[in-house]
Amino acid sequence: MSVAILSLGTELVRGELVNGNARWLAEAVSDEGLEVSEIACVGDHPAQIVETLARLGHKQRFIVCTGGLGPTTDDVTTAAAAEVLGKPLVLDAHSLERIKQRFQRFGRSMEASNQKQALFPEGARVLDNLDGTAPGFAIRIGEADAYFLPGVPHEMRLMFESYVRPALASTQVSFVHQVRLNTFGRREAAINDMLDGIENEFGVELGYRAHFPEIQVKVLARAASAQPARALAEHAALAVEERLGSELVFSRGEETLPQAVGRLLEKESLLLGLAESCTGGLCAELFTRHAGASQHFAGAVVCYADQVKQRTLGVPGELLAAHGAVSQPVAEAMARGVCQALGVRLGLAITGIAGPSGATPEKPVGLVHLALCHDNSIFHAEHVFPGERWQVQWRAAFTGLSMLRQRLLETAGAQD
Repeated sequence: MSVAILSLGTELVRGELVNGNARWLAEAVSDEGLEVSEIACVGDHPAQIVETLARLGHKQRFIVCTGGLGPTTDDVTTAAAAEVLGKPLVLDAHSLERIKQRFQRFGRSMEASNQKQALFPEGARVLDNLDGTAPGFAIRIGEADAYFLPGVPHEMRLMFESYVRPALASTQVSFVHQVRLNTFGRREAAINDMLDGIENEFGVELGYRAHFPEIQVKVLARAASAQPARALAEHAALAVEERLGSELVFSRGEETLPQAVGRLLEKESLLLGLAESCTGGLCAELFTRHAGASQHFAGAVVCYADQVKQRTLGVPGELLAAHGAVSQPVAEAMARGVCQALGVRLGLAITGIAGPSGATPEKPVGLVHLALCHDNSIFHAEHVFPGERWQVQWRAAFTGLSMLRQRLLETAGAQD
């Protein structure tokens, strides 16, 4: 049951856009227990598209193709598919009306070129696009069931879930269940070594994905029916969690580290305040990506300049003069100060040297001090993070969140 992913677009071949659709599709197909045997990328050249579709049609069970379904002259996917099949393009009245109605909802009139998006190879099954103007279509090419989806990522994902995933699932000869564990704090190789023997012991497959600065561990089980596959994957995932421990595994599935921390904050009825220097508000941005953050996040002070540390957070000038902004005493004063400034019981402070400049013999690039103030109790950590400026910032932000999470787990455990 092999699957090929075909991404179309000259901007992809030239490197002007990152091919995120192919990565997402490969993961989604693998989740269904099917093998991605090829990922191809072709520019907007009809002859090359025709050649590639013909080749894949003779080798694959499924083809999932994205891109080239728009209204412009460089959108040639539909015409190329028709050429491969030796069939004419025909107008689908239903699709044309849907396109017109979509423009009307936004108070606009449809351009003449948009009519092109309602043309499909004769005999194709039209796939409605509920979130865009470009419908998709499905048709048999050689030995393969081929699905053509738009290149806009959110449109492609919605249509994959509606049309392609059910088709893939219906062909399964075995059932699969996967549990994804999200970790932070150790490198991929170290995680791999810590889980040595799990696959043989439980009869599952482990997969790893570095999603900086996290490492995702995927536990995949196969069985003749759905329930045994789920039970086996869950059983093995519990063993993985026990091996790695709560310090490394912060969530399952789609839950991010800020969401995991937010859940614990709400459980303890706490509001968090942030004092960020070298991370420049990154922690705050990570929290506020998710709806409902106001239930556990009070706000942040981005105190990049020493004057802001003094005026807004009340960090004593003599402390800055004696120890420098990147130091344990200043980090602790920042954590206390943000609690007072925002009126919260819990404050996290981050101060460091993200680089590439600003280092001294005593304070290298990557040096970061983190401090947590919880009900006037202070907790401190010092790290020297490797990498470029942005990597230091992300590692510092995630380390601060992980530090916060561990404190909340310990507090909850002490109350149980």
